[in-house]
Amino acid sequence: MTEPGVARRPVSPAESSRANRRWWDADADSYLAEHGEFLGDSDLLWCPEGLREATAGLLGDVRGRRVLEVGCGAAAGSRWLVTQGARPVAMDLSAGMLRHASVLNEKTGIRAPLIQGDASELPFGAGHFDIAFTAFGAIPFVADSERVMREVFRVLRPGGRWVFSVTHPMRWIFLDDPGEGGLVAVHSYFDRRLYVEEDEHGEPTYVEQHRTVGDRVRELVAAGFTLLDIIEPEWPAGHDRIWGQWSPLRGRLFPGTAIFVTRKPNSG
Repeated sequence: MTEPGVARRPVSPAESSRANRRWWDADADSYLAEHGEFLGDSDLLWCPEGLREATAGLLGDVRGRRVLEVGCGAAAGSRWLVTQGARPVAMDLSAGMLRHASVLNEKTGIRAPLIQGDASELPFGAGHFDIAFTAFGAIPFVADSERVMREVFRVLRPGGRWVFSVTHPMRWIFLDDPGEGGLVAVHSYFDRRLYVEEDEHGEPTYVEQHRTVGDRVRELVAAGFTLLDIIEPEWPAGHDRIWGQWSPLRGRLFPGTAIFVTRKPNSG
């Protein structure tokens, strides 16, 4: 038996899913206590830099559209979409996060439908949605993100849009430190081994994957998507919030978020 620690090593898809489901179930309360005010009860925030869908318009016209939020957390984005006339469905692996989503549905009176499910096996028929999105949900926490891209492609109608934000891949070069320590490159950008936190028995308790920008583009293209844009939000003047490794110090020097905007081609 060893002390709890961190490793860079392979894990199976089942181990990854089990670890991250347990992590987010256990962490939901503290995560939302820390970040819930910034996220809002009914708002679509793309990233810690503060870019919001109300300003960015990355999803296009949502009125009347069927929208899937993958890895919804407390589903603030889906509730905001309800207020914009969309027909969203909010899905997450974590029962802990969906518990908060249900409470906020009642608190706000804005009731987004909630489903517990795995992004690697979306429980919907082909072509069911007009738009799919996630803001830091699902993608970093699954062992096979290529499969997630294929699943999203399957459930979108032709012409449908898929937009997702993730930690900018170059951030993996640096330590997870919002201060001076996070300005020194210590890891290889090309080291794609999983980041794994382990308990004293060596069992994974948290798993996150790294993909390069090129990897993300290739998996999108392989799934069939057309890449429309990659957005790297700049740190806004006057924004002084520290969120984990995100800080004004680092944000002024290099990007912390990458947002991929894609479309499923029209058939025929």
